[in-house]
Amino acid sequence: MTSNPILAEALRGGIVESFHRGALAVVDADGGVHTRIGDIERPVFPRSAVKVLQALPLVASGAADRWQLSDEELALACASHGGEPRHAQTAAAMLAKAGVDAAALECGTHWPYNDAALKALAAHGEGPSALHNNCSGKHAGFVCLGCWMAEQGGGERRGFLRGYVKPDHPVMREVTAALQATTGYDLSRTAVGTDGCSIPTPAIPLRHLAHAFARVGTGIGLSPGHARAAQRLRAAVAKAPFMVAGSGRLDTRLMERLGERLFCKVGAEGMYCAALPELGLGVAIKMDDGNTARACEVVLAAVVERLLPLADADRAFLHGFSDLGLVNWNGIEVGRLRASGLLREGAPRAA
Repeated sequence: MTSNPILAEALRGGIVESFHRGALAVVDADGGVHTRIGDIERPVFPRSAVKVLQALPLVASGAADRWQLSDEELALACASHGGEPRHAQTAAAMLAKAGVDAAALECGTHWPYNDAALKALAAHGEGPSALHNNCSGKHAGFVCLGCWMAEQGGGERRGFLRGYVKPDHPVMREVTAALQATTGYDLSRTAVGTDGCSIPTPAIPLRHLAHAFARVGTGIGLSPGHARAAQRLRAAVAKAPFMVAGSGRLDTRLMERLGERLFCKVGAEGMYCAALPELGLGVAIKMDDGNTARACEVVLAAVVERLLPLADADRAFLHGFSDLGLVNWNGIEVGRLRASGLLREGAPRAA
């Protein structure tokens, strides 16, 4: 197999100390490939990068309206959050609106990723709950959808919800159908893994993932219900970007700065997907070594920096993430982490 090109590199002492290879696709809403770097046809697991696609049935079905979900709650349904108090409280509020509680969640329990939130729980002698799971908002969205489905069918909510993470559950069938419709990829013929939060994660090529995000950004190629849902979810995230990630996290910081000009979402194992609505483009990135915070974030920032028309201040803001200093514990800059020359000086660039 031919190696993918270097997309990010770490420098120390004036030379490259280490590097990260990967692949990148930029695709328009009609499926035209704007930029192809590396192997964009190999199926990869998008993990949490596709949460907005998984949230489409929540809105398109009418469940979000039935439970009167707010912008913050819809944004949380698209989130990989840090488990800060607002995140956990918002997930609990979503469940309460649907008439259930945290016991309905099947995402599992872990300590908050946010260090301050973790320490605050420990200082009060408390442990984490499923509400602190970084996927609790997505799962609260699944539960809200399931409660709406149970209500429509005249069934009992708790019984209907049980096992909603399984591939053959009606909730997960709706989620899979949304992935199929938006990506246009035959999910019946691909590998399917299990994500960290226990739901199925199908393998999908970067070209199809980027196409899906171009569709989410424009509505082109989506059913009317999915197009309206995508627009509503993007607007909710733009109004409440804190809910999508949290304090200091890249997704939150970029969308706080750029608003509806950018929707971006990180995924585990070096995945990133993004929509650039004004350009009609979708982006999908996969780092070969699965490196996210150190490599994939740098690449995403470089892509947005090069593609979007930006004011000088916004460009400088983006550049601070695509080429950043590495500082040791004494506050001394010891090197740099930056996008490779392929991205800094070459592709991608909007026509």
